[in-house]
Amino acid sequence: MRYGPEHKQQTRERIVRVAARRFRSRGSEGAGIGDLMRDLRLTHGGFYRHFDSKEELFAVAFEQSLTEVGNRVTRAIERSAPGGELKALIDAYLDPEHCNDVAGGCPVAALASEVARRPSASRGRYIHALRAHIRRMAKYVPAATDEERRAKAIALFSGMAGTLTIVRAFTDENERRWMLEDARKFYLAAAER
Repeated sequence: MRYGPEHKQQTRERIVRVAARRFRSRGSEGAGIGDLMRDLRLTHGGFYRHFDSKEELFAVAFEQSLTEVGNRVTRAIERSAPGGELKALIDAYLDPEHCNDVAGGCPVAALASEVARRPSASRGRYIHALRAHIRRMAKYVPAATDEERRAKAIALFSGMAGTLTIVRAFTDENERRWMLEDARKFYLAAAER
């Protein structure tokens, strides 16, 4: 039976969506293509109709995950009162629910160390996605110049991603909430300077 191009696109999107969650929760080495395709009730060989390699899927999943996080943060910003955009950005990212949802959370907090170990020639897609995300969030960071805004946005984003990574290592829920609250206060004060 032949399927139309829309079916192929829907299948590809399903593969990316499930893979993105697996990569974030298990890392790239913990998420095998055979298991992924079997769980989706697709054939292992069918994977190669959509992707050239696991590396390509990892890059596409990383990009999509970063877009999802950006969309989540943007929705929070849009609901904020005028002048409260930066606080909304920080609150949405360092939210306990976001922290607890490793599979659905920020791919930078979950996978940055893996991306850094990729061969430098294959990092282009990751770097492009990171730069786009930083540009998207930078417009909410107060600064006198675009250069200062970009620098502050990079420091803010990398600091918050690191915070999320470290907080996730702690098991006590109260301690995690306390750490996230202190980090939200710190990053808001630092970014507003």
